[in-house]
Amino acid sequence: MRITNNMMLRTTASNINTNKLNVNSLNNQMSSQKKISRPSEDPVVAIRALRLRSNLSEINQYYKKNIPDAEAWLEVTETALNNMESILSDVRTQCNYGATGTLKTDDRKAILTGLTKLREQLYAEGNSDNAGRTVFTGYRTNSKLTFMTEEDATYEIEQMFSSADIEKEHRYFKGKAVVPADTDVANTNTIEELERMSCDRIRIAYGSLNTDGTKNATTGETDLAKFKISYTDGTKDTNGNLVYKDLKADGMTTVNGDAVTMKTYATMQDWKDATADFSDGVTDNEVVVIAETGEILLGKDVSTTIQSKGYSLSVSYEKTGFSKGELRPEYYFNCKDVTDAANPVVYTKYDGAGKEIPQDIEYTIAVNQTLTINTNASDVFNADAGRDVDEMIDAVQYAMDAHDKISQIEAMMALEEYAGEEDQKNLQKWLDAATKEADYADDNLKKLYNTYIGKFDSYLTDVRLAITTVGSKGDQLELTETRMSNQQLTVEDLKSSNEDRELSDIIIDYISAFTAYQGALQAASKINQNTLLNYI
Repeated sequence: MRITNNMMLRTTASNINTNKLNVNSLNNQMSSQKKISRPSEDPVVAIRALRLRSNLSEINQYYKKNIPDAEAWLEVTETALNNMESILSDVRTQCNYGATGTLKTDDRKAILTGLTKLREQLYAEGNSDNAGRTVFTGYRTNSKLTFMTEEDATYEIEQMFSSADIEKEHRYFKGKAVVPADTDVANTNTIEELERMSCDRIRIAYGSLNTDGTKNATTGETDLAKFKISYTDGTKDTNGNLVYKDLKADGMTTVNGDAVTMKTYATMQDWKDATADFSDGVTDNEVVVIAETGEILLGKDVSTTIQSKGYSLSVSYEKTGFSKGELRPEYYFNCKDVTDAANPVVYTKYDGAGKEIPQDIEYTIAVNQTLTINTNASDVFNADAGRDVDEMIDAVQYAMDAHDKISQIEAMMALEEYAGEEDQKNLQKWLDAATKEADYADDNLKKLYNTYIGKFDSYLTDVRLAITTVGSKGDQLELTETRMSNQQLTVEDLKSSNEDRELSDIIIDYISAFTAYQGALQAASKINQNTLLNYI
């Protein structure tokens, strides 16, 4: 085949252009230290780069955002729980202090002051938030656990009880000493013997329940607004919902076959006034409801029936007005906010089968791995704890008042105007009554403290269990964080290996390519020097 000069020139120009492209490509690599600058240069590298970058972006989302957010949430939760543990431990210490030894006036004052301060702090930790999101309120992270101010809100509340919620209750009445006025010193015949009433009770989460505002002049009873007690033995309907019967309408019967009767009173005093012999307490087949204290007092046979048959109770009631620091009912019970009657807000805590509806907030902390980071208030902040502290405060105050009466009567006995033998005898009778009341108050206080030591041990157990659970979640998160950190380094290495080139390697290749390019230019210049004129 005949080779012409033009053919040689075209081939040489093509080779020169190829070498030039190679030099240009290496020059781009040298400036960017990347293998390619466009996908068409190496589709395999480009596809692998897209996959690795997507994987790295996903890992960074977990490692740099999701996991730190989850860690912050758990840290806030653990801090609040530790504070709650400290508060409950302090309350238990006060109970232990009150249950042992002989208390003096200053001791009672110290206990009262301590309990009052602790009561204010008791549920405050439940309002802890992480970046503006309350950590104990389930899905409603924009709302507080407690009422932040006194509110006239009206709620219709349904509260569930089991036989385990029944407890013993003691009440002292009559014989409560008074400090006699000057003209009453001789009226010792008005002093009554102190008596005690005992019964079983179930205490509702709130006091001051709504009544219809009227009182039966004969019986002293007052109908309670929206109040109803229902019971179930655990039977379910075809939909799996518990079947409840109305205690009044369906007529619960006791183990002795007697029909249960229910009486409702606005105040404890109304019940006392309507009862011939209050020391008998609640009759065997009777249920007494006190709106003021939020208590359901059970007769012996009624209590035995509920416990022996394993009944659960559903108590529905209406309450208007909540104090600052009280728990909001929507986080503990099925309820309805009817403050705006035209636009009621319904909150559902339990389904028809009595099971709690979960409100778990889950964070995705790795591929196909989630972590529930929230702790529900109802699992750690027991709704009864606040009322327990309130009852202890009342008992301490009652004991203080009783001992104060003794001091006042003793002060009267020391006055010259009562120095006469008759006045001294009369005042001694008043003093004996006051001393008896104080002795009963002290005894009741010790028994109450002993009871509440066990209760607060139970509350502390719940809080400590929650702290352990949060700690376990933190350990799980830490392990995942370590794994994601290692994965991040691995993927970054793979990405770098796929996309990047060492500068030293690029320089070597560049020098070789540039030398080849210069050689091609020199060879091409030799071809162009010879023409036909050289052969004439």
